[in-house]
Amino acid sequence: MTAPALAPLAPAFRATVRDRLRARAAAAGLDGLLVLAPGNVTYATGWHFSVNERPMGLWLPVEGDAQLLVPQLELENALDVPGVRVTTYDEFPGEVPPVLWMIGETGARRLGIDALEGRLVDNARARLAHLDLADYVRHERVVKHDAERALIREAARFADRVLERLLAAGADIIHQGGTELDLMADATGHARAALMATHGPAFQGTKVGITASVHSGPRAALPHGAVQARQPRPGEPVIAGIGCSLGGYHAESGATFVCGTPTTKQRLVMRAMDEATCATIDALARGLPCAEVNTAALAPIRAAGLGDTIRHRIGHGMGVEGHEAPWLAPGDTTPAAPGMVFSCEPGIYRPGHDGWRTIETLITGNGAVEVASRFQSTHPPETRMLFL
Repeated sequence: MTAPALAPLAPAFRATVRDRLRARAAAAGLDGLLVLAPGNVTYATGWHFSVNERPMGLWLPVEGDAQLLVPQLELENALDVPGVRVTTYDEFPGEVPPVLWMIGETGARRLGIDALEGRLVDNARARLAHLDLADYVRHERVVKHDAERALIREAARFADRVLERLLAAGADIIHQGGTELDLMADATGHARAALMATHGPAFQGTKVGITASVHSGPRAALPHGAVQARQPRPGEPVIAGIGCSLGGYHAESGATFVCGTPTTKQRLVMRAMDEATCATIDALARGLPCAEVNTAALAPIRAAGLGDTIRHRIGHGMGVEGHEAPWLAPGDTTPAAPGMVFSCEPGIYRPGHDGWRTIETLITGNGAVEVASRFQSTHPPETRMLFL
């Protein structure tokens, strides 16, 4: 039997999300929720809108119809969203700030708002009998449902395809004088064409695409450095970090390649990163709090004498946003639970010398973790070489 074809999440999924949020609001004694965080609005409606200075809001009363509150220029786009009514405001910033106008439109006395600018808090409180600033949507988003995880798995598969292409064609591109920009353009173009040929028609109107970064040599020591017209040189590492979205759901995959045969010191780095990934998987499988997962994951890097090369946490949640809660980082006490999706990104950065990073998409289960990205599993470190 063949697996059913993937499709964007149905309106019924979003309607169920809104019902669960209504139940949360009712349990908190609220009249409803005014949802303002862009990722939360998308999660509750399925609308992949342009995020800019003009706020978008979703009024979700405990009883009654959901209502999008949007600028006039988004009217036609909002009218295409199933299951909601639409009301518009003129423009931003407006004589009355749009968010305060939205509060008035709700007619609520006891209101939950997930994201509110500090400058508006006092004015918002003055308009309400009770203002609750808890993010009730986050509690729904952290555990992904089967349909969401299916999209994330497929997105990870196409992120892997970028790395497959880079491994297959990278050495030849560099040999011909190709740069980081050329490597990125070739690999992402190849995978994007396959992604659109496979899923483009079915997912039209949703967020579908591939993003990437390629850094080499000393520039690889900059985790968020710009991709440049720099040609990788023999002996240098080449970091490739890939993101893919399908139906608005995100996954990542990443690897560090070596231009030639790795040295003994480079193999030490690669081994420490692999051990960090294994430690992340083990800690997630045991259901540790996210902050403790981060500590356990970074321990192998510290044990290898590379603690001073750490520049960031081990990972973050993924879903309708590429970076979302929970965070595998100090300060996040959320216990890992089945159905959560995380990136795992051990990084070793030596400014002025080089940098190394790998990325996996991990889906937690009952006492186990699924590795949705497969490039590293099928291409162990000793095979990630570009012979120039």
